[in-house]
Amino acid sequence: MDFEVRAVLKYSGVSPLKARLVANQVRGLGADEALARLKLMPQAAARPVAKVIRSAIANAEENMELSRDDLYIAKIFVDEAPSRRWRRFGARGRFKPIIRRSSHITVVLSPREEA
Repeated sequence: MDFEVRAVLKYSGVSPLKARLVANQVRGLGADEALARLKLMPQAAARPVAKVIRSAIANAEENMELSRDDLYIAKIFVDEAPSRRWRRFGARGRFKPIIRRSSHITVVLSPREEA
């Protein structure tokens, strides 16, 4: 049985680069261990990543009836979402562009294989 459970957070308000730095820290870990590690991280991107992992765990328990202890993060990736652009006017007739980046965070959990 090869189950994969996924959860996606779309249009997260954190930039993709910052979210990828956090996602790389928990890739391949057990689901509960990843949540414990994210709880101690000072980065703001740790909260949305933990939210997606909790959602994937809930999907696995409710829909697939998998045990929480067997799950690990098989894949986690962060894609770029649309950027919001606007401008701030500067001195001498210039303007300063402001780009607010957002991201899509995807987590795929799988049960560990008993060898």
